[in-house]
Amino acid sequence: MEYLVWWLIIGGLAGFFAGQLTKGRGFGVLGNIVMGIVGGFIGGFLLSLLGLAAYGLVGSLITATLGAVVLILIVNSFAGRTAE
Repeated sequence: MEYLVWWLIIGGLAGFFAGQLTKGRGFGVLGNIVMGIVGGFIGGFLLSLLGLAAYGLVGSLITATLGAVVLILIVNSFAGRTAE
């Protein structure tokens, strides 16, 4: 149960940071959490392709934020929205 709470906290923060980095309006609290959690998987996959790995709380946050930025850019491109 404790890991689920940490996933939600890291996901929410990563989604928030990704929204700020892409200068988008975000997707709301729940949407940002989902973007951050899914972004964690995407970021982990992208880093593994580069032969890199991140550990610990800060590493997880950076990885999830990187993945969430990529995910937001993809979603915005399909939705026809642009980051201003």
